[in-house]
Amino acid sequence: MTDTLAEDYPEAAPHIQDAVAEHGEEWVLEHYYEKLYPLGILMEMPEKDELPFYDEADYDTLTGAERVEMYQAWGEYRENLRTGTKSGE
Repeated sequence: MTDTLAEDYPEAAPHIQDAVAEHGEEWVLEHYYEKLYPLGILMEMPEKDELPFYDEADYDTLTGAERVEMYQAWGEYRENLRTGTKSGE
């Protein structure tokens, strides 16, 4: 992890470093929005394309609208699990 990331995101950098150490850079990039980015509720998180090992030729990022849509779908899914119903019931 670069010093710049640790300086710019001092709270988030250790979590990202731990995930890289445990799972590898590729896993972090593939699961960033699902596993790490939600920590943004508690602390400032970098965008995926700000990670030092991100290569835009190999990976895509989600737009803000795509992230909202993804999180809303997860919320609906969790609510369906909680209530035992399907959307629209």
